[in-house]
Amino acid sequence: MSDLTQLGVKAIRDGVSGGDFTAREVAEAFNAAVAGAAALNAFIVTTPDHALAAADAVDERRAQGEALGVMGGVPIGMKDLFCTKGVQTTAASHILEGFIPQYESTVSSNLWAAGAGMLGKLNLDQFAMGSSNETSYFGNVSSPWRKDGTNAAMSPGGSSGGSAASVSARIAPAATGTDTGGSIRQPAAFAGICGIKPTYGRCSRWGVVAFASSLDQAGPMAHSVEDCAIMLGAMAGFDPKDATSLKMDVPDWEAALDADLKGKRIGIPREYRMEGTDQAILDSWEQGKAWLRDAGAEIVDISLPHTKYALPAYYIIAPAEASSNLARYDGVRYGLRDLPEGSGLQDMYAATRAAGFGDEVKRRVLIGTYVLSAGFYDAYYTQAQKIRALVAQDFAQAWAQCDAILAPTTPTASFPLGSLSDDPLTMYLNDVFAVPASLAGLPAMSVPCGVTSEGLPLGLQLVGKAFDEQGVLNAGLAIEERAGFTAKPEKWW
Repeated sequence: MSDLTQLGVKAIRDGVSGGDFTAREVAEAFNAAVAGAAALNAFIVTTPDHALAAADAVDERRAQGEALGVMGGVPIGMKDLFCTKGVQTTAASHILEGFIPQYESTVSSNLWAAGAGMLGKLNLDQFAMGSSNETSYFGNVSSPWRKDGTNAAMSPGGSSGGSAASVSARIAPAATGTDTGGSIRQPAAFAGICGIKPTYGRCSRWGVVAFASSLDQAGPMAHSVEDCAIMLGAMAGFDPKDATSLKMDVPDWEAALDADLKGKRIGIPREYRMEGTDQAILDSWEQGKAWLRDAGAEIVDISLPHTKYALPAYYIIAPAEASSNLARYDGVRYGLRDLPEGSGLQDMYAATRAAGFGDEVKRRVLIGTYVLSAGFYDAYYTQAQKIRALVAQDFAQAWAQCDAILAPTTPTASFPLGSLSDDPLTMYLNDVFAVPASLAGLPAMSVPCGVTSEGLPLGLQLVGKAFDEQGVLNAGLAIEERAGFTAKPEKWW
């Protein structure tokens, strides 16, 4: 039954429901695939027993003639930013190594209630801070993809690099991700899979280790647009424990999928044609326009004039919120405690954070603390928040001209691990196309659209109006059907 690992969410769910195979057979196949892919370093912790127990429960419900749930029989990878009861949750940081939550995040609870099981906790950039999955305390995640003619280890993107690598390598049919400034969409593009960041507030942040609270949003990563629609429906929903949760019904995005875009207008932001963008990316963008025209959409030029300020504003707002959120890791209540002999409380704080946080986390905490400090708050943080409002205003004005926006997901395809680690500014530029939608809290999705001349995947991004995940998914489906993306990485792990 090894071919079961080639199936996605819908195929597994429908196959289990229809009796083509059991949920236990699926779980066993993926558990074996995970165990055989240690070279990817995609998982920090594996939980084969969780996957099997959930599968057995689904098989039992089927035997009793009961409903199996929209994710019934589907084992998934859980990004190690989601608290999971009884299972270590680290945010890929030494400071949380050994932390075992006594509660379950709302998103993971929703998925288990929908019939999903957990294959394990996925590796990521530490505290979700990174664009290459090289800042994890537990080591780099390696993309399953390689450039043609070379064995150089490639980046799976970040921060959800473990999620992207596991789905792309077919060791998980789907995975959770989180997106603060592109951390679902960028790795999805690098790995040749689909990933959607829903409207801010669609998925509860309760039980998710915080990076930047006004930006963080969970979403699914899977092989297809339809699989993302199914999984997002299981993840989303109002949560009274999260003050930012949207009190709205969850639409049936799967049932309403429709690739016919007649009457829809797709905006092309002129400001996204940025210097330094690879020609292959620009060519794929042109091809995306043609595909959407073929689906019946009208292509219109739009302007998002404050785009050039979005990335610097993001790298003030996000570190500022991170410096506040990460202040809770002090060695007192949980996680790492470094207590030098004869030291006092302040010494313990300093020693614990010095030992527990990685360089990138320290860099962002320092930036955030600086921009929030007296004398600099108005000069930096207040100005960045004004820019954020202008970016959101740009999108609001654009919706008078279009129903969704098409743009590149990233300025380049994947790059070799280590090639940008000494150049954080260039690394930050990976998020240049993803950050504006995050600042505005809008739904945005990456869909694979082809490969470079060197055999690396490329992704196109679709951005929609607030609460219009359906419009984003439908446009994504139109691209998916026309792109016919079937490329898979050659197995080397």
